[in-house]
Amino acid sequence: MNRMDEWVAAACADLDLDPTQVPVPVVLDLARDVAHHVLRPGAPVTAYLLGLAAARGADPAATAARLGELAKNWPVELGDEAPG
Repeated sequence: MNRMDEWVAAACADLDLDPTQVPVPVVLDLARDVAHHVLRPGAPVTAYLLGLAAARGADPAATAARLGELAKNWPVELGDEAPG
């Protein structure tokens, strides 16, 4: 068990959630895409939005894929450089 697994298990225990239902790689990939293509502070906010959508019954993987594509296609603002 690595540190992330330990954290997720502890947080889930505190919130009475099943840690096997937490798609850690999906959330991390989405956060990376938002941080790199949109803005860094958007990563945790987007993860929260993913959680809200999942709580309403949306499939986390499908929702994360949609949001990831939205982030990857986010327009570069005038004067900003495209992410490398």
